[in-house]
Amino acid sequence: MTGRERREQLIQISRTLFAEKGFDGTSIEEIAATAQVSKPVVYEHFGGKEGVYAVVVDREMQKLLSMITEALSASHSLIKLERAALALLHYIEESSEGFRILVRDSHAASGTGTFASLISEIASQVEDVLADEFVARGYDPKLAPMYAQMLVGMVALTGQWWLDVRKPGREEVAAHVVNLAWNGLTGLNPQPAITATGRALPVVAAPRASEKELRELEKARDKELKEAEKARQRELKEAEKARVRELKERERLLKEAEKAREREEKLRQREARLVERATRLEQADQVE
Repeated sequence: MTGRERREQLIQISRTLFAEKGFDGTSIEEIAATAQVSKPVVYEHFGGKEGVYAVVVDREMQKLLSMITEALSASHSLIKLERAALALLHYIEESSEGFRILVRDSHAASGTGTFASLISEIASQVEDVLADEFVARGYDPKLAPMYAQMLVGMVALTGQWWLDVRKPGREEVAAHVVNLAWNGLTGLNPQPAITATGRALPVVAAPRASEKELRELEKARDKELKEAEKARQRELKEAEKARVRELKERERLLKEAEKAREREEKLRQREARLVERATRLEQADQVE
């Protein structure tokens, strides 16, 4: 292996072990033994267990954050929420080991790579979305950071629960999360209060979205879905082209390999004839 290949192998092996056993339950000896290398090789690449753990955690943090950030680039707030919930559940489904590492009690070696700090980073992005939504609805935008923590915490904890149960499916879970979050936001009380014991305080009902707003929302969702489908079709076409190119290249290599084998066989047969001829000549000389 090259140095880069060896480093990547050690990262992948460590990722699996940290997901199964946590930081404290994993040793340098185990990482090295699984990779079939000596301990100094691991130390050479990462300086120790803390180093490889920090790299693994940072990779998972960046991967999940990039998926959430991309989801929040949608045009409408509802679509942002839907895509963000789906992005988190997609990450959990495709990178279960990485998510298990993030939600474990993080070791000091991970630096800022704790689950709490991850939630805070995502919440800071959601905060801007909520602030715009609050202003549009006449609510106090200063409350957006608190509501962002609530919203992201709800989705993240649902993800932790779904990590093990995996039922219902990803899209159905996301739909229910969005249903609770969005329909709660559309009827949000601008001045909520906790009722005192034995005494109910009056609740001021918030204005609900008009039919016009709902129609515009539906149009925006349809447009986003059509764009997503077009992008998916483009990706499928590109993937098919790449597959065809790969098959042609593989066919070309097979033909070249077959020609090489034929040349080798001809050379072998020629050498065999020469040896046979030399043997006959030698036998003839001995007879004389």
